[in-house]
Amino acid sequence: MSIELKNVSKKFGPVTAVQDISFVVNEGELVALLGPSGSGKTTILRLIAGLESPAAGGISVRGAQVNGLPAQQRNIGFIFQNYALFKHMTVFGNIAFGLRVKNWPADAIRARVDDLTTLLDLQGLLQRFPHQLSGGQRQRVAVARALAPGPDVLLMDEPFAAVDAQIRQELRQWLVRLHQDLKLTTVFVTHDQEEAMEVADRIVIFSKGRLEQIGTPQEVYERPRNEFVARFVGVLNVLELEVCAGVARHQELEFPAHGLADGQKMRIGFRPYAVQVSPDPSALRYRAVLRRTYFLGVMLRLEMELPGGLIVRSRISKEDYARLGLADGCDLSFQIRSYRILAKEGEPLGAEVATAYDPTKQPAAGS
Repeated sequence: MSIELKNVSKKFGPVTAVQDISFVVNEGELVALLGPSGSGKTTILRLIAGLESPAAGGISVRGAQVNGLPAQQRNIGFIFQNYALFKHMTVFGNIAFGLRVKNWPADAIRARVDDLTTLLDLQGLLQRFPHQLSGGQRQRVAVARALAPGPDVLLMDEPFAAVDAQIRQELRQWLVRLHQDLKLTTVFVTHDQEEAMEVADRIVIFSKGRLEQIGTPQEVYERPRNEFVARFVGVLNVLELEVCAGVARHQELEFPAHGLADGQKMRIGFRPYAVQVSPDPSALRYRAVLRRTYFLGVMLRLEMELPGGLIVRSRISKEDYARLGLADGCDLSFQIRSYRILAKEGEPLGAEVATAYDPTKQPAAGS
């Protein structure tokens, strides 16, 4: 393993920033710390770096306990959200800074800077100052500066927050390629679910200072541990049902009661991909009107309104949307292919329940 946290907690005065956090980052992994603002993810990053000290618990880097070890002795590269480049230094000076602090020989510094500028496509920029660079170039200079001393691990705090959407997408792809080349253990903080899903090998999800789930992008999306994760990673339709005559109902929608007695409440959640749609209003179980279509690139999100006013969301590819001849305002039918029973806050979700439907009817799509 490369990084290990055991029962780590941190307080700022009376406020508990993180509580009893334990997880491992394996050698060579690219791991995202994901969560809303104030969830504790940046605190965890700063604790690993040595910029904060834990109130309890242990932190190890490559098998060595680093509690109490000053940040400059941990051999960790850290990239701040605003990059924190030295404005009065050129690109060369910024990249070489850590090497000069360590008293590297001038020729070794020059060779290391040349290697990094080639790796990070910064040739021809060595004599420029930070204000003369684009956002993407400043980000790559910050990475080069962090990599120059040969760190054991690389930590990045919201690394793409300071650039526009197009550059951010390019930098994500660039980070993945860089990680594949270097195989350097890397941990980055983000609040962007799409960014974490696209870039990370595994995702650690935080909420209110607690670790909610750790897993691959596919695991946290398809098998969320609780309702918070299900809602935070992707879109979730949520319904509150009341059991009557042995059936759980919400307006026109009906589901098995799962052993609940009449009058009891049941909450369920289902992803948009679990909603199958058809342009034939009589093909599937429920009728609705397509109120609005949202363009999401290769996928479209559909918002459908049932006769009683309930809104249900589905996802569909552009090709299926065109093939089915859908358009805002059209009548359609749908059914829910699977769902999960939602537990109380903090409790595990129920297993995914498949609903019966007839695949021989009107072929439809919903992903």
